[in-house]
Amino acid sequence: MKYKDIALLTNEELSERVRAEKDMLGRLKFAHSVSPIENPMKIKGTRKLIAQLSTELTKRTKTA
Repeated sequence: MKYKDIALLTNEELSERVRAEKDMLGRLKFAHSVSPIENPMKIKGTRKLIAQLSTELTKRTKTA
């Protein structure tokens, strides 16, 4: 997801996406610990997306 797309989301949508991505990260980590997943870079990408979404949400709450 590009930063432009993140900026268009509402605060509620951002919170929901953060929750969903954290859940996905947990499932990816579990799957990787049981047996190696096909693309382990998905874990890194998911962590990066969570950080971007959280940063945008924090930025909005501090300015509001």
